[in-house]
Parts: sequence; structure tokens; C-alpha cells
Amino acid sequence: MRRLPVYLLLDTSGSMSGEPIEAVKNGVQMMIHSLRQNPQAIETAFVSIITFDSAATQVIPLTDLASFRMVDLKASGVTAMGAALELLADKLQNEVARTTPEQKGDWKPLIFIMTDGVPTDDWQRGHNKLKAANKGLIVGCAAGQDADDTVLKQITNSVVRLDNADSESISRFFQWVTASVSTTSTKVEESGKEVTGLAQLPPPPSELVIIA
Repeated sequence: MRRLPVYLLLDTSGSMSGEPIEAVKNGVQMMIHSLRQNPQAIETAFVSIITFDSAATQVIPLTDLASFRMVDLKASGVTAMGAALELLADKLQNEVARTTPEQKGDWKPLIFIMTDGVPTDDWQRGHNKLKAANKGLIVGCAAGQDADDTVLKQITNSVVRLDNADSESISRFFQWVTASVSTTSTKVEESGKEVTGLAQLPPPPSELVIIA
């Protein structure tokens, strides 16, 4: 079976405390619940969560939807996005099956990076390591007025912005991520074609502005 790996890189720095981090937890749970209703997604989508604050941690390894159990997320510390990109590169190397002459590997991953701030570590080192990995489509989300989209635009050509990092806006973002995973699952299952850009994903809600 060819899996569709989905990686969520979520900013859990101190500025996400309160309403934003609760909205992120609720958004992930809603996403999993919704994807479990989709016959293609339940067959193909595997989800991992990497959080980054003062360090980066894979809090949930690549897991099928039926087995997925959300963990509690706490917001504290600074924004080690570079460490998260390095960890992502390692996980893409170790968790995603490559195509060989003998068998087809997994589909190219869908990766969503959500941050409300500015990296506080060497993000370029992490980015360089990620360039060498077998990555698929990376979507960056700058959440709120203090998020720096210039870094995200150097990491990926697919960047969206949320003007507010409140619960309603974050909920809308996760609804769009859910629709994007559903659409991609159906596309790879029915046509065998992978998604390569934002144009092939569902249109984002009005709260999400495409900036790259």
C-alpha cells in the first residue's frame, strides 16, 4: 500500500499560549475526525506532528488515521523552526518509503508549517538539510500579524497568511488542511497523480490569503 504522508510542523512557542494553542489542538482533532469519514483518506493518509518551541520534537510519528491519538500541546519558549526543519528532513528520510526497482514507494508528502513568529535559530541550516530530503509539497502558514512570511517564502513557493491567530482563523486553516488532504488522497487513489502546488488544492477560505 502506498501511503500519503502528512506532516504538520506546529509552532508551540510562548506566543501561542492561550487561545491559539487550544485552537491548534482542536483543529488537529477536528481534522482527524473528518478524515476518518473519507474512504480514500482512511486508506492512504498517515499523519505526523512535529512541534517547535525552544526545541523541536516529533510528538506523533507517522501514524494511520485509525490509530492516531492526539497528545496535549503546551506553549512555551522561543521559535526553533530550523531545528524543526532538520527533524523533518530526518523523518522524511526514515519514515517515508522510497520507490525502488522492486516496488513503488509512498506518495510524496504533504507538509504544513504553521508559525506565528520569527525563527530564533539557524533556520537556513535546517532548510539546507531539508532540500536534500525526498520532500513533496510544503505549505507555509504565517499566523497573525507578528508572523514573518519572508522566511516561509524562502522555504517554499506555497505560502498563506492568517491575519489573526485567533480560534476562528486557526479553525478555518485546519478545515482547509483537512480538505487539502482529502483532495490529495482522492487524487492519488483515483488518478495516481500527485499534487505539486497550491493551485491543485481546494481554494482557501477568506481568512487565508495566498501570498506566494
